[in-house]
Amino acid sequence: MVQSPPSPRLAFSDVVTSPDELRALLGEVSEGARKKELAALDHYHQAFIERSPFALLATAGAGGRCDVSPRGDAPGFARVHASGALLLPERPGNRRADSLLNILANPHVGLLFLVPGWEETLRVNGRARIIRDADVLDQFAVNGRRPLLAIAVDVEECFFHCARSFKRANLWDTEHWIARDTLPSLSCMVLEQAEITTVTVAQAEAGLAKSYAELY
Repeated sequence: MVQSPPSPRLAFSDVVTSPDELRALLGEVSEGARKKELAALDHYHQAFIERSPFALLATAGAGGRCDVSPRGDAPGFARVHASGALLLPERPGNRRADSLLNILANPHVGLLFLVPGWEETLRVNGRARIIRDADVLDQFAVNGRRPLLAIAVDVEECFFHCARSFKRANLWDTEHWIARDTLPSLSCMVLEQAEITTVTVAQAEAGLAKSYAELY
């Protein structure tokens, strides 16, 4: 992963620097918010995961540099192993492997599971490993093709998250969705950002469409 030089930090005049300052501003955690955190996935968490086709995976490298990667598949694409570990297939992508490289350097990960139409989410934190166990990979096969790798997360804490942010965003309300033509296409933006002149936008879009047709 190529790391850009850090941007200059702005000199803000009023910065919170301690937990005591933060608590003075926010107040104490309610009993319900504190006690809802569990150390293992229970039957409610597992039922939510079985219905979820999408999750966000947060990782960080050895130096603390963070990354968030989208993970999506058919509902229930993530599965709970008999041991309680959470299993996620590593589907074909752009081969950057940002999440995987971070896991090798720092196993701590965070996951946010979403269910379309639901404004509540599920947060799962734990320690991840990259695995190649054949019996695990076999259960993630689609159309006779199994992934090369999977991620196993030993769960350390998990809890449901309320819907305030989704309500503020109107995320599932189609009347608030942004029209695609308000931005250039992905291919157009990436070619300009990367200063690639040997490939046309049409060629890049054709390649992207081909990759979208070959998801597994």
